[in-house]
Amino acid sequence: MIDRYDSVILSNGEMPFHEIPLILLRSGLPVVCCDGAVYNLLKLDSMPNAIVGDCDSISDELFSRFEEIIHVDKSQEYNDLNKALQFCLANNYRKVAIVGGFGLREDHAMGNTGVMMMFAKEMGMEIEMVTNYGVFTPAFQTITLSSYPGQQISLFSFQQDTRFTFYQLKYPVHNQSFHYFWEATLNEALSDQFTIEFQTGMALIYRAY
Repeated sequence: MIDRYDSVILSNGEMPFHEIPLILLRSGLPVVCCDGAVYNLLKLDSMPNAIVGDCDSISDELFSRFEEIIHVDKSQEYNDLNKALQFCLANNYRKVAIVGGFGLREDHAMGNTGVMMMFAKEMGMEIEMVTNYGVFTPAFQTITLSSYPGQQISLFSFQQDTRFTFYQLKYPVHNQSFHYFWEATLNEALSDQFTIEFQTGMALIYRAY
């Protein structure tokens, strides 16, 4: 899994506790912290490579300790995840795992999802949201993803006119569109990979651990 990414962003959501996000944070990949998320990283005995945000939630002591890797951005137009992804782009990190993007405040989680989709679509970045319960993968055309038999799979379509066909999933879909987020959730993988076929549009695919 680690070789899919060239960097990890730690957002200030739910503290990582599942082995997969923990492995990513301890893998040696560059870790970019969204502002106060650095406190969670330090609790895991890991160190940041960069800290990005308005930094209002960082103590003077911590600011002094990490001053050389802190990148202050006071802009109110963008949230900290947006700023961290901009930092990754500027440093040529284009394959990013976002950890800590979910949990705690639900509006932050929804906003973080939108930011991820925007950077994946408009900047061509390969981004995944790695939570304590599964992985979210943006997709904009036919995609094949790894799985295991019985793995729980959900799809969320952002455009009502996008038509999907599912392969190697338990509940078949053929050339079908979805008008509401719930309609393509709670499917199940049948083998070690599955394919979501569609030509254009925006989709978010979730694979539970």
